Amino acid sequence: MPKKIGNLTLYSVDDLHEQLGLSKMTIRTYLREGRIRGRKLGVSWYVTEQALREYFGESTEKKPEQSAEEKEPPETYYKYIIQGVNDLVSEKEECDTVEEALECLENQAIISLFQVAKVNRESGEIVELVKAREFMERHA
Repeated sequence: MPKKIGNLTLYSVDDLHEQLGLSKMTIRTYLREGRIRGRKLGVSWYVTEQALREYFGESTEKKPEQSAEEKEPPETYYKYIIQGVNDLVSEKEECDTVEEALECLENQAIISLFQVAKVNRESGEIVELVKAREFMERHA
């Protein structure tokens, strides 16, 4: 059963499993990869109703049309955090540019143990979370 905190409704992995019929492993994968926006509190993931709407493409806010220049901020707007995908790899490195992140990843022995978080410098919000190999292929 979802948790209510004021006017905020939080759904756990178990809630989503029951309501959506997806496996818990699939839901956790979507959360780790950033497909579904969620937050981890302790060892449990929680997703807001707004994040579910975003995932299913139903935005509650109407956004005005933006020009091509406004759609994608410059790369200096972001920082990149290289981190292990599980508890076995505790390394974490912050990079200022894509090139720096690529260099850091190239120095790793087992790339599949890492992921890259693209973080908004101003808000600290994770904009995108991708596997290291995918990040390297995208920017190579």
